[in-house]
Parts: sequence; C-alpha cells; structure tokens
Amino acid sequence: MANRTDPRVDAYIGRAAPFAQPILRHLRKLIHAGGPDIEEDIKWSCPFFLRGGQPLCHFAAFKAHVAFGFWHQGMRKLLEAERGRTEEAMGLLGRITQLADLPPDGTMRRYLKTALALHESGARARPAAKPKPELPVPRDLAAALKQSPPAAATWKNFSPSHRREYVEWLTEAKRDETRQKRLATTLEWLATGKSRNWKYQNC
Repeated sequence: MANRTDPRVDAYIGRAAPFAQPILRHLRKLIHAGGPDIEEDIKWSCPFFLRGGQPLCHFAAFKAHVAFGFWHQGMRKLLEAERGRTEEAMGLLGRITQLADLPPDGTMRRYLKTALALHESGARARPAAKPKPELPVPRDLAAALKQSPPAAATWKNFSPSHRREYVEWLTEAKRDETRQKRLATTLEWLATGKSRNWKYQNC
C-alpha cells in the first residue's frame, strides 16, 4: 500500500507562518520516506502521521516555532538519552525555528526507523494512566475564584486532571511575583473556559 497524503495537511502547511512552511514540508517528506503505508490525518487540530491507523508521529506550527514529536513512549526515552530533556515546547525536539534546528536527515531517518520498529513491536505506545488524588486548592486561588463567577464555574466543571494542571503550575512558581502573574493568567483563562494547556490542544 502506498503512502497516503491528506489535503487537510496541505492546507495546514499553507496556513502556517512563512518561516514554518519549509520546516513542515521537510518533516513531511522525511516521514513519508521513512517507510511504507504512512497515512495522514488531523487530530487535535494538528497533522498526525499514522501506520495501520495508529499514530506514529506528529507536528504542529505555532506563531514563532514548530514542534515535532513521536507517539511511542520509547522514543521519548531514546531522544532524551541522546539529546537531553527539553521543556521548551510540545514534542521532543524543542523549539524549531529553522531547518538548521532539526537533527541531520540521517539522524531523523534513524529515529523514524526506530519509531516504526517500536510501532510494530506491540509494546504499549503510551504509559498507562495512573489516577492521582485531587490536590487541595491553594488559598489565594480559592479567594480569587470567589471574586470571578465565570472562572469559578469553569473550575467547578473541570475534571480533576485539569484542575491539577493549574494548581501545579501555580504552586511551582518560585517567586511571589511569578505566582501572582500566574494567578492572574489562571483567572483570565478560566473565565473563558480554557484549560492550562489550551494552546497545545488548539495548535
């Protein structure tokens, strides 16, 4: 079966910022050259590349950078061992702003070959979710929610995992100034129904 492209991915690349378009086209070319039976789809508003109906890798274009990631958890371990851990952006290659930020083509082909082997191995692609106890609401957040009915309504209807994301983000702030800024942003986003990671969910 030949690799199959999706016109929605063409449209996605066409809408991306000028700096991102050559990066996305190059990644797309490398992915399809990496093996047979690659199909394209749009999931969570971003292009995904599938094998046998299951995700293999994906990319996303933002205003100032491109992000790329593999779906199988084994690839995270490999890339972190070789390139170090990055928290700069969604994905595994950090913030990509130009073609030179990508690993060499030979390295990318090796990564894709490894990802395909993991995909075919039958090993669990994603770690099993472990339920976590809900975190207590910090006092400053609880007080702020009382002053903003729209934010409080969103908070009440959010899942425990979404509430946890905000609580952890707030309590991880090392400076009071940072915490206050995050608290204000939290209220602003909650008032419009946004989760902590809404930017990545609507890439």
